[in-house]
Amino acid sequence: MEFEKMPTVPTADEILDRSFRRAAKKMKEKTKKGRANEEFVRAVGAAVHDRLVYIIRGFPEFEEISPFYRELADILFGVDNIKQSLGAVGWAAKHTKMIGNQLATQSRWAEDTVVVRKRAVARLASMVHQINKDLLFLNEVRNGLRQLPNVEEAFTIVIAGYPNVGKSSFIRRVSSADPQVASYPFTTKGIIVGHRDMGRERIQFVDTPGILDRPAEERNQIERQALSAMMNVARVVLFIIDPSEHCGYPMEVQLRLLDEVKGMVSVPVIVVANKSDLRVADGYTTMSTQTGEGVDEVLAALLTHKPEYVEKKREKAVDIRSPVPLEDDEAESDEDAFDPQGPKRPRRKRARKPRTRTEPQ
Repeated sequence: MEFEKMPTVPTADEILDRSFRRAAKKMKEKTKKGRANEEFVRAVGAAVHDRLVYIIRGFPEFEEISPFYRELADILFGVDNIKQSLGAVGWAAKHTKMIGNQLATQSRWAEDTVVVRKRAVARLASMVHQINKDLLFLNEVRNGLRQLPNVEEAFTIVIAGYPNVGKSSFIRRVSSADPQVASYPFTTKGIIVGHRDMGRERIQFVDTPGILDRPAEERNQIERQALSAMMNVARVVLFIIDPSEHCGYPMEVQLRLLDEVKGMVSVPVIVVANKSDLRVADGYTTMSTQTGEGVDEVLAALLTHKPEYVEKKREKAVDIRSPVPLEDDEAESDEDAFDPQGPKRPRRKRARKPRTRTEPQ
């Protein structure tokens, strides 16, 4: 995953403390006091610069990561906000090194190098503290992005529907994921990923938070994460409805959300009615994640949308439509094949009468 190697972002005080200790070691290497103060100022500026650059390089280029993770980062923190804070850190990195070098040069020709050193420390500390809010925000971003699930490049089934219709119960039945399951809505607070090994192949399931049928601008971060998963990683969507309405939402609004989801994605949407132990919905594939009835059949139907299965089905259909080749002695001529009245009888050759040649008179 793009975010798992992101380093911790230190605070302004932590950056300054580490930089001062590093500069103090450089200072001890000089025997002359004036040269030692000059080296200290230069080393502090360089240490702060290097640490800030290291922070910037720890973040990925958001234009280069997958659309799914880029959209999640935008939903959770705002990509523009992240870039703005990284820009502030870059500004501080550039100017701390530049000011450090300038004050170090002044210290070389100053009568009292201690005064210049103190002035340099104050200016550098002030600049780093100016971006402390950005550093705290970037560390929050780092911690949040590292907690995102690892969505692999595999055949992915995204499970969607209203809250408390049985999405998490289904994914517990069919995959390695162990989401929290409860009888109240909005148990799932974020994307949950589970896997199922089927021979040499690996199937990926994404359990999304519940989505409500309301305008897009009114949807919260949890709902927007679910929509992002459906639009960016799904190869097939399993939309679960609850005809018993024990989820707290009538069928009418559940089906309205289903229509919206179908209009948003370009992949197949399989609709399954859950809680068949409470009520069976006519016209729908049914299952009960409580008893396990029908779950295997639903999984089998989902797997028919794997690319390998679809390709085999297409090849089989082509074979059925292809004509069976005839043997050589059964093959028809082109003329017979296109003549609706069948083959024509061969014409008999008529004997030609000999012409009599008349001599000229």
